Amino acid sequence: MEQGYVMGWGTLMLINAGLAQGKNRSGLNWFLVSLFLGPLATFILLFMEKLPQ
Repeated sequence: MEQGYVMGWGTLMLINAGLAQGKNRSGLNWFLVSLFLGPLATFILLFMEKLPQ
């Protein structure tokens, strides 16, 4: 597997975890979901409502 592809996917996983935490959701869960869904997980997170504290 190309190293750049792996680094890009890993970066996207970290971005999704941060985005999830900003919406009061589990960063770890979304980090793992992003391993399999990648950009689709980002798209899902963008349209999810922020949970109350």
